Amino acid sequence: MKRCFKLIVEYDGTLFFGWQRQPKGATIQGELESALGHILNQKISIRGSGRTDAGVHALGQVAHFHAQTQMDPLVLKKGLNSFIKSAIVIRECSVEEDTFHAQYQARSKEYNYYILNRPDPLAIGDAYLWHLKKPLDLALMNQCCDFITGVHDFKSFENTGSPRTSSIREVFFAGVESFDAGAPFKKDLVVFKISASGFLKNMVRNIVGTLVDVGLKKNDPKKFEEILMARDRKLAGKTAPAKGLFLKQVNYS
Repeated sequence: MKRCFKLIVEYDGTLFFGWQRQPKGATIQGELESALGHILNQKISIRGSGRTDAGVHALGQVAHFHAQTQMDPLVLKKGLNSFIKSAIVIRECSVEEDTFHAQYQARSKEYNYYILNRPDPLAIGDAYLWHLKKPLDLALMNQCCDFITGVHDFKSFENTGSPRTSSIREVFFAGVESFDAGAPFKKDLVVFKISASGFLKNMVRNIVGTLVDVGLKKNDPKKFEEILMARDRKLAGKTAPAKGLFLKQVNYS
């Protein structure tokens, strides 16, 4: 009898072509399916809570798969972490009800986007943040975050190629803050946090790019609100680099 396994996965997306399996290029899904197939001696198809793009990282991606095995989940977790030599770590492995689905049963997702806001670049850790030399006005950026909280049509922040039929999403929380993460960052880190019912293709990165325009005073909060309401991607800011984006966690009922 097949059992349903749930994984919580952490990964550094720098050298991967995103989550989804592709004919060419290493992906998170491909690496996991290869490792599981080797350990369990059967073909495994794994399903994630959603796709992350090339270069995007995860602290708490959730995935599930079915396998014909009586292996203990803890033993399987240890086996995967021992077998996978790339920047992927299984944080948790558990057996769930057969009906569990990592994507369809997800109720919300949380993302963090990190910005280094200082004149000098970073020698260590540059692969995990966007470096901006000029100071950002966080108060103005947070005024914009108030506009996107709630149920809205986020068409202005959706890149082409999204598989979704509707661009309406509910944002439960959005905000920008600075913090001292200790050496080597000191007080130069800025993080944008957002929690929502779901996300469109490049939605978080497009919001960040547009927020940065306001933070640099190239636009103002009123203009940001107009961009949101216009449902026109051409009016929004550039897509922020993938390297600063982290899928923090996926929440289930």
